[in-house]
Amino acid sequence: MAARVFCLFTLGYFLSYFFRSANAVLSKDLSFDLGLSPAQLGFMTSLFYLAFALTQLPLGGLLDRLGPRRVTPAFLSVAALGSLVFGLAPSFTALALGRALIGVGMASALMGSMKAFSLWFPKTYATMSTLLVGLGATGGLMAATPLALLKESLGWRGVFLLAALIVLLVALAIYLGVRDAPLGVGLPQAKEEGGSVWKNPLLLRVGALAFAFAGGFLSLQTLWAGAYLYALGFDAVRVGNFLFLYSSSAVLGFLVSGYLADRFGTARVLLLSGGLFAFGLLLLLLRVLGPAYLLMGFFGAFNILTLTQARSLVPPHLMGRATTLVNLMGIGGTFLLQWGVGLVVGSLGYVASFLGLLVLQALALFLYLPLLRNPSQPT
Repeated sequence: MAARVFCLFTLGYFLSYFFRSANAVLSKDLSFDLGLSPAQLGFMTSLFYLAFALTQLPLGGLLDRLGPRRVTPAFLSVAALGSLVFGLAPSFTALALGRALIGVGMASALMGSMKAFSLWFPKTYATMSTLLVGLGATGGLMAATPLALLKESLGWRGVFLLAALIVLLVALAIYLGVRDAPLGVGLPQAKEEGGSVWKNPLLLRVGALAFAFAGGFLSLQTLWAGAYLYALGFDAVRVGNFLFLYSSSAVLGFLVSGYLADRFGTARVLLLSGGLFAFGLLLLLLRVLGPAYLLMGFFGAFNILTLTQARSLVPPHLMGRATTLVNLMGIGGTFLLQWGVGLVVGSLGYVASFLGLLVLQALALFLYLPLLRNPSQPT
């Protein structure tokens, strides 16, 4: 049963990563078929993250009260409906609605998995969570060259109709095939106390880094890293190859980030990786594309350590709220930056938009510097 829990919940997160990344390869087709402007494309794609972020607010309580076995399949069913609406969309409005429904539905894929893993793998939670994120991130690989090839045979609409069926089958498999916890283990009840995480200055600095770091990493991976290559005149398969490099590097980054943080300290690893991600942005501005995509993918994945550090800055009974706060800022940053890049591209071009991401990343790293001197606080 434990192996089934790991595989099915990881598959759900794989699908979440696929959906968040798919528009990078499909951006040209979506823009051509429905006449989308860069601002519309950025806003529509970013709705995944807005819906995802807003859903985090009630999601934690639902998982605590009802358990991941029921909550995650219910949300995945919403994602399947969103994929169906997206695949059949005749207009920008319908496309945006479908994308938002997918974001709502996939909001439980990671947090539901984390909740399940905390109950099934309490002694190896960190290791299993790292494997979850690393393996789930291969959904970004599926949304690169394989998606470009699949789109050529099925069309982008066919891809989303097929994906709707797959998501529904995974939801059914989780509901019928797993339990919330091992026999004899109940669902722990969260303490009803909160608010204090918003008054933690170090936690807010970590959240600011998540806003720029996770937001920049994901807004590029899931849309603008692909749209930029199309603007340079690359065909779909070549765009897919660059995105495959970005996403495969990210998978490796996810898998090694935890080990490096344990060995050298989370604050130092986050600062260094954030700086190297910024260097990748600089290379992107200079059109040194291969190294840029490699650096942004590998070191961008280290943004996940902001969630690890959040747990070290608060007492145990506030860990869930602290992690949710930082995750909310990271996903909210993705929404705003993905939309914002579209606005800047439409008026000033890609150079100005990427320069803006670089400046924002540098500012967030500067604000993060006090964490090097005070990486945690007594709990």
